[in-house]
Amino acid sequence: MTDVAAAYLTDILRTFRNYRKLGESALAQVADADLGRLIDPDANSIAIVVKHVGGNLRSRFADFLTSDGEKPDRHRDGEFEVSGSPSRAEILRWWNEGWDIALASIGALEPGDLGRTVFIRQEPFLVVEALNRSAGHTAYHVGEIVMLAKHFAGPGWKSLSIPKGQSAQFSKGTFKSDFVPRR
Repeated sequence: MTDVAAAYLTDILRTFRNYRKLGESALAQVADADLGRLIDPDANSIAIVVKHVGGNLRSRFADFLTSDGEKPDRHRDGEFEVSGSPSRAEILRWWNEGWDIALASIGALEPGDLGRTVFIRQEPFLVVEALNRSAGHTAYHVGEIVMLAKHFAGPGWKSLSIPKGQSAQFSKGTFKSDFVPRR
């Protein structure tokens, strides 16, 4: 079982790293002016989704094994409000703070930790359940970021995966991506 647990921890860490990279690659293709743009009055902007993801990851993974995943200083409703036009630097700060805490916490886990119990809003979860729950939640929101980024980038969008019609090239090993992240 320890081999499976170790493999799971390697895979879940890789999964979270991949979602971070996917989100960052999408964010890099969005003009600063579009980060706070809404596609309709009830929608969330990229900035709002980033603020929520960062806040959620920080809350869930700070003191992951020893404190409730819903921290008393978290203001979830406030994550869905952005006043003014936050700068790209501030948006990336929200993003990086959450991701840095999450990845450090996940990376520090040992195989024996997977069967431990953690709490989220006072509800008990096995560590493995909490990790899967968080991965699903994070993937959902990273998908929103990618969709919005692709919408705003328009024809200038560079695929973050295998572009339509290029699966055969990818399978042959001749696929070349021209995506270059903006820094």
